[in-house]
Amino acid sequence: MGPTSSTARKFEILHAIVKAYIETGEPVASRSISRARKDHLSPASVRNVMADLCDEGYLAQPHTSAGRVPTQKAFRSYINSLMATNRLLTAELARLRAELDEAGTMEGRVERTSRMLTDMTRGVGIVAAIPSGSQTLDQVELLAVGNRRVLMILVTKDGAVRQRLVVLDEPISQQQLESIRNYVNREFSGWTLEATRQELVRRLEQESAAYDAILRHLMVLNSKGLLEIGLSPEIHLEGASNLIGLDLHLTREKTRELFQALEEKKRLLQLLERFLESADGELAVHVGLGEAHPSMSELSLIGLSVLLPAGIRAKVAVLGPMRMDYGRVMSAVLHVGQALRSVA
Repeated sequence: MGPTSSTARKFEILHAIVKAYIETGEPVASRSISRARKDHLSPASVRNVMADLCDEGYLAQPHTSAGRVPTQKAFRSYINSLMATNRLLTAELARLRAELDEAGTMEGRVERTSRMLTDMTRGVGIVAAIPSGSQTLDQVELLAVGNRRVLMILVTKDGAVRQRLVVLDEPISQQQLESIRNYVNREFSGWTLEATRQELVRRLEQESAAYDAILRHLMVLNSKGLLEIGLSPEIHLEGASNLIGLDLHLTREKTRELFQALEEKKRLLQLLERFLESADGELAVHVGLGEAHPSMSELSLIGLSVLLPAGIRAKVAVLGPMRMDYGRVMSAVLHVGQALRSVA
């Protein structure tokens, strides 16, 4: 047997061990691998290959007499072997696209996407829509709600609707708010949010602005974040309870830390930004997230980045145990990510 076929057989055995470990969670013995092979390779021959894999860092032996367990290096090799086999199915894409299309708004699609991922994988579905200043303004609406409070609503061309309730130092009447709204919509609809902010600053710095009631009031609302409402990331997580029944070898305190980390949107966003840096639409898989947080050392993240219209980047991911069904999860993430891109 030549070196090429010998190497191929080594990785066949390695990937068989990973699959067996995912299914059982128990150390894998050479006899079980030998029994499952069609070429009837002897347990002794399998043991020799497993010994080489141990030396190369792919396998670990928890006890002297026990079988072997795959390391993170082994999981990465197994995942790489699955990458080439994932194909997008037209019928599945159409089904997912139709379901997402019903959501209507970006917020609704983010929430529904995370729920779909959880339903398809039984993992933790995480989706983030991260706007940028290149989003295009459609219109604003300003409503006086009493006690110097104003509800500011910003709508962008992609259908995203954001709102913020602010309290002013001095009251502005509904009639004045309507004048401001009309001014912004007339002057800036179709502009990017970044360009709108820059132009407003330029106009407000002109000496004549001090004598223009609309611009003076607009300056106040702009200081309250009128044109920054749409720049907050929309993040949704679904299925955290699926982690409860897993044996992650965590103390009660570490388990509490894990769920606290998942509840913090800022930390979730950092997790996605850190591990999903691949090109648009390119699947990324990270086995073991201990460098992000000690409580996540036995978790894996599978996800991708998708560029949506109006300058929005979406991060679509599933968080789950290292012993997850990688093929199924990778397929789900690819299909859902492509469906989100096609309806956004």
